[in-house]
Amino acid sequence: MSFAKDKEAVVITGTSTGIGRACALHLDEKGYRVFAGVRKETDGDTLKRESSDRLTPVILDVTDDETINKAAELVSELTGDSGLFGLINNAGIVVAGPLEFISLEDFWRQLHVNLSGQLAVIQAFLPLLRKAKGRIINITSIGGRQPVPFMGPYCASKAAFEALTDSLRMELFPFGIQVSIVTPGNIKTPIWDKTRKRSQEDIKKPPPNIHEFYGEAINSMLKGASKMEDSGLSPEVVAYVVATALEAIKPRTRYIVGMDAKIQVLMSRFLPDRLRDRIVSRFLGIELKPVVSKHRSDNK
Repeated sequence: MSFAKDKEAVVITGTSTGIGRACALHLDEKGYRVFAGVRKETDGDTLKRESSDRLTPVILDVTDDETINKAAELVSELTGDSGLFGLINNAGIVVAGPLEFISLEDFWRQLHVNLSGQLAVIQAFLPLLRKAKGRIINITSIGGRQPVPFMGPYCASKAAFEALTDSLRMELFPFGIQVSIVTPGNIKTPIWDKTRKRSQEDIKKPPPNIHEFYGEAINSMLKGASKMEDSGLSPEVVAYVVATALEAIKPRTRYIVGMDAKIQVLMSRFLPDRLRDRIVSRFLGIELKPVVSKHRSDNK
């Protein structure tokens, strides 16, 4: 059961490509007044050419408080007493690589974009959401429920975002603000192609131990990731689920998108850790076996 929300206002972050873009165009088609967060004006112009006049691009960088506050002021001015019906937090990046060699600067950047930046956006738009008794939908990832090797920073950020969302749901319930998590599995988006190219470049950089210790495993994982990307679901599938969460009279607290994601949820719930490790690694083409050092000398 659902209800129509013609021309209700929604804000979506990270709409330049992938899931965010699909959500912006789909909700625009359904009659919502979409404020599409982009970091570059050119991306906003592209969205405008493919949408109706209900869609308004808004410069919004989740790591830049000034753009967040300006976006909130603009939306407040244009929505008036109606407030904001929906906030879809989708913006995100992927920092990948062996945790042994991930720089702390890159790790904090991962958490800034995928976690603290999301909270900054939520805080800025909550007064408008309270006016409309609106809804917050946070896009996480199955990686937050089922971590994989060489994606530690990304998986950690998404696991933390799930925990933050659970707390937020309970805190905002008294105000009539519904909070849902949408957890996609394998989705075809440009973010994975960017991650793959960067990972291939990173293992060629110093320190040389990266390639010695992890080069073979990373290359195997990248090949497996390419196959997964080719078989991934369209971002539009996630957009349909987001619309469902917006329009359900009693939205679920969690929506798992994709059969692969549902299987991984069951694995994380019922399988022993070491068995799950072997299954995940084998699926990614990584062989889990002890490494014998070339420099080891046996004492007799």
